[in-house]
Amino acid sequence: MSQLKASDIKRIAQLSQIAISDDEVPMIEEKLESTLAILNQLQNVDTTNVEPMSDPFDRTQPFREDIVTESNHRDDYQVVAPSVEKGLYLVPKVIE
Repeated sequence: MSQLKASDIKRIAQLSQIAISDDEVPMIEEKLESTLAILNQLQNVDTTNVEPMSDPFDRTQPFREDIVTESNHRDDYQVVAPSVEKGLYLVPKVIE
């Protein structure tokens, strides 16, 4: 039994700004269903005693010294800005 409906597929496509035809909906539905099935399998894996890791090779991330290598050109760049205050660009308020 399918969890997704054609209307769900079309809505996802619309939100993703992807144009799909009605003929493509069944194929996309099948692919999404298989992807969701894999994700459900992963959700069911017991990871209770598994330590989280940041790297699969169990190595540490080398850090570099935090050294400034360029000079500050902010004032030069902001000269052409229409509106600046305390080093910040001021933009019109936009509410949708």
